[in-house]
Amino acid sequence: MFLAIPRSIRRFIYALLILVLAWFWILMGASPAYAETKFLNYSNANLTGQDLSNQDFEGGVFVSAEMRETNFKGANLKNSMLTKGNLLGADLSGANLQGSLIDRVTLYKANLSNAILVGATLTNTILDEAEITGVDFTDSILDRYTTAQLCKRAAGTNPMTGVDTRESLGCR
Repeated sequence: MFLAIPRSIRRFIYALLILVLAWFWILMGASPAYAETKFLNYSNANLTGQDLSNQDFEGGVFVSAEMRETNFKGANLKNSMLTKGNLLGADLSGANLQGSLIDRVTLYKANLSNAILVGATLTNTILDEAEITGVDFTDSILDRYTTAQLCKRAAGTNPMTGVDTRESLGCR
């Protein structure tokens, strides 16, 4: 029966059906996706000694940034990229670094106490003499040598997540 309808009328019905569906979609409140307007790029920046405590840097890019003795205490650095950064002696205590890429970073003598590093990638990163009491390393990627070195001095429980530092590192 439908095939008996002339071809031009079938095309008109299809076009009308598409228009009705498009109108219905608009009525249902569908809205297009917009790109995130907040983009923090501190690549190659010199942030040495600055007080950036308790600030929101979620998704920030700190590639090759100089951040010696910078205060990131309590800062939100979730899903940030800290590749090739220098955080020598920086204060990251209580900072949220969940899901961050911390690759080839100097954290020598940095204070990471009570920081959240859940799901972070810490590859080729120097953590010598860093304060790690109460850090949550759950599901983080660390090389075996760094993990073994951290296990020698790991202690405490993260106050936000309730996870023991030694347990999050998989220490034996």
